[in-house]
Amino acid sequence: MEHSHAPAAADAVSGAESDGDAYRIRPLELSDLSKGFFELLAQLSPSPPLTEEAFRARFAELAALGADHLVLVAEDAATGRLAAAGAVLVERKFIRRCGLVGHVEDVVVDAAARGRGLGERLIRRLVEHARGRGCYKVILNCTPELRGFYAKCGFVEKNVQMGLYF
Repeated sequence: MEHSHAPAAADAVSGAESDGDAYRIRPLELSDLSKGFFELLAQLSPSPPLTEEAFRARFAELAALGADHLVLVAEDAATGRLAAAGAVLVERKFIRRCGLVGHVEDVVVDAAARGRGLGERLIRRLVEHARGRGCYKVILNCTPELRGFYAKCGFVEKNVQMGLYF
């Protein structure tokens, strides 16, 4: 059980991907807690660490959503540590004949692994997953500094993001 992953998510992305280099992109596993998952996420947004119990509970909740919530990670083959992570959530809409929209969230590449194309590979896999689920579009929010990166991944700027935080 320690190395289990969300079954529907693994089926949806047809397993792991390795490009022959040092990183393997695959669905999040329970064992990733000890491979630096929270330290990696902290590079995206400061957050207090979760207990193992809280991580396992949230992992189970996300696994229950099946292929509608996929978290991918990139594992460094040499160290076993995580070098990148990202998620795609599938929203079920009434418009567009009950269409589906993919939301890319929480994309982060470890500072030491940036500039190697790992972020682009991760985004490509998340977008492929959303397309495979039948989404008519994939959207995301990013900081102005990341516009160029996401443009390289095929995204175009559209609309304005608004937020209300609690």
